[in-house]
Amino acid sequence: MSFAANLKKHRIRKGFSLQKLADQIGVSKAHIWDLETLRATNPSLEVLQKLSSTLDVPIASLVGESPDSEDGGDEAVVMYRDLKTLEPEDRETIKLMMERLKRRPKD
Repeated sequence: MSFAANLKKHRIRKGFSLQKLADQIGVSKAHIWDLETLRATNPSLEVLQKLSSTLDVPIASLVGESPDSEDGGDEAVVMYRDLKTLEPEDRETIKLMMERLKRRPKD
């Protein structure tokens, strides 16, 4: 899920309007709208930290980089935990395999 979709999902989950969230983190309502509609795609670290704190969600989940996110599922979480236990050279091998798979032509 994209940052924009995650932001909107978590804002709504907390019951915040665009204006209320904007007021909470000290930005304009228009800026929140721009982030949710992809008109702005690169929020500052300060804005990300304030969003994370106000919405009670880790930054990694907010930006869609968490292995615990809904898109990854339980299998991805297990794989991520297993990956952390491997030796660095083994992680590098898996990284190379993943890069090769990503370049593979799609059906």
